[in-house]
Amino acid sequence: MDNDDSSVTVFEENSKITIPSNNPCVSHNAREVNHEAIWTLSSAKPLNGVEQLRDNNLETFWQSDGSFPHYVEILFQKKTTLCEISFYLNYKSDESYTPLKISIRAGYTQEDLKEIKSVDLKEPEGWINCQLRGQSEEEGEVPYLRARLLQVCINAMHQNGKDTHIRQCKVFSPRQAKLESNVPSFSTVEFRQFETVR
Repeated sequence: MDNDDSSVTVFEENSKITIPSNNPCVSHNAREVNHEAIWTLSSAKPLNGVEQLRDNNLETFWQSDGSFPHYVEILFQKKTTLCEISFYLNYKSDESYTPLKISIRAGYTQEDLKEIKSVDLKEPEGWINCQLRGQSEEEGEVPYLRARLLQVCINAMHQNGKDTHIRQCKVFSPRQAKLESNVPSFSTVEFRQFETVR
């Protein structure tokens, strides 16, 4: 388990109204895959659920409404290559609702979830980006993770708070998967039109 803080980056935002047009993801070679998954929450107050967690508005948020632990589960239809997960947190506005300890777990089902990252936060303001790394038998540690289920578990809040606020959550996948074979890439316009299936 990797506990170093080198892969956690905080980006300050000037505007609290909407997510800026630039991607909060650290890697520029990644794409957002929120729409490819089914999102489930451990609990939620009315009008503070999944919709608000994913609506691109930094003024809305998911608010839990139950006992510990609070979690967000992100279930993909099949095993998916993931490289990063980003959260927008605002300690100045949310105070005791702000997460203090987050555990990120991955697996194929709930029964085989394993913690892959643990993040300790101190009064976070802005985007928190956590790079997801996995293990490969051939390559050892790799800069991506293959999983069907991703669980974000909030284990503690600032000031011993009971419920939590997360204003936005985004999951990213590498844009281009590594090919298994040594197929050369097309270089001319005539051949590039056959590069993808429509």
